[in-house]
Amino acid sequence: MFTSQSIGGNTPHTNFDARFRQQGCSFGKKFGGRFGGRHPWMHKLQQFMNDSRPANIEETDNTFIISLYAAGLQKEQFKISLNEEVLTIRYAAPEDTAASRYIYQEYQPASFERSFQLSNKVLTNEIQAIYTDGVLKVTLQKNPETNKPAQEVPIS
Repeated sequence: MFTSQSIGGNTPHTNFDARFRQQGCSFGKKFGGRFGGRHPWMHKLQQFMNDSRPANIEETDNTFIISLYAAGLQKEQFKISLNEEVLTIRYAAPEDTAASRYIYQEYQPASFERSFQLSNKVLTNEIQAIYTDGVLKVTLQKNPETNKPAQEVPIS
């Protein structure tokens, strides 16, 4: 839980790095160089993170809304397709000619793909998508014929 504790002064968190180094440890020694440098494990971690963009799925009375977190990406590079009740969202990252200008880089827009099984529960001809504020929202209208309300089962 978030607390409103002050960050200044002698709070336990402000001198963490200094205390860590006093104990004979440093990020540079531990990871074999400047922390954040290009290491094979970092490439694998970055690839995993790029391939698994976080998504929320919200259900309302009439729709399902998929919100895919995709900050800093170009709307034109998204492709949304539907094939045999599987909705696929793809992003094809453009070639970056400015990569050599970075002196330090922690993130890089990379290509990814996410798929969602629809199971005949949506009207596929009424799918809408919008990309604003770093979130791609795909709205899927429920199919009234296949979306029956939940039934309560009595317990005896």
